[in-house]
Amino acid sequence: MQEDISRKLESKLDAKIFSKSRKKTLPDGFKKGKVVNEVLDKPTVMTLYKLITDHILSYVNGPVSAGKESVLFWAVDEKQVNVALKIYLVSTSNFKKREPYILGDPRFSRLKKGTKNLVYLWAKKEFRNLSQCYDCGIPVPRPIYVTNNVLVMDFVGDNGVPARLLLESEIDENDYLQSISIIKDLYKLAKLVHGDYSEYNIFKTKNGLVLFDLGSAVDLRHPNAQEFLKRDINNITRFFSKRGIDVNDPEEILEEIIS
Repeated sequence: MQEDISRKLESKLDAKIFSKSRKKTLPDGFKKGKVVNEVLDKPTVMTLYKLITDHILSYVNGPVSAGKESVLFWAVDEKQVNVALKIYLVSTSNFKKREPYILGDPRFSRLKKGTKNLVYLWAKKEFRNLSQCYDCGIPVPRPIYVTNNVLVMDFVGDNGVPARLLLESEIDENDYLQSISIIKDLYKLAKLVHGDYSEYNIFKTKNGLVLFDLGSAVDLRHPNAQEFLKRDINNITRFFSKRGIDVNDPEEILEEIIS
């Protein structure tokens, strides 16, 4: 009975996922066959089925971007509002490299062995980090729901097209000032350090910058929090400096934040 439901659901989801993107290949060459085989395994399909039966989702349009650890899908809720599904790959070994961002974070002291458990914990960690930021008014996608390896959040973009990355955008001094302000607010208000802060993890929208990919963010009590903070500041400073924007001394910014 369970297998019959799973097979029917897989067939149904496959049709819906690729109905609007049958000829589409994601920018990094992540082809739809690999998306189906590595992301939509049976447990994930059943997770999506539960999201639909629990009225959190109505249907899924298709994949919009992919990385080594996750694939982002464009979906729609029952109010016909666009949402983003971030589905973490349970089959990948890349998450083993993420252990340093969990070990030492007192919020996640119990780490069960096994890749699947690590991936499920990473999804919960990103949801919690997004929630802490969103509650503080920091510009991040609004977290909606998390279960197993699936994170549901607001879709930042229009009609299934994600907002432009900071990397791809024309930038000015205001963008630099806001990027530094976000780092400060993360530290002072949300009590977090992003740990992977860069032009690749920031959208530039008509309403300003929006930070995403917060799975790596750590609590300030993490033993490497200050080291991660220094790296975040250096990374974003380097980006703006290369684009010809006047920047402040990273060491001075660090001192101002932690003082």
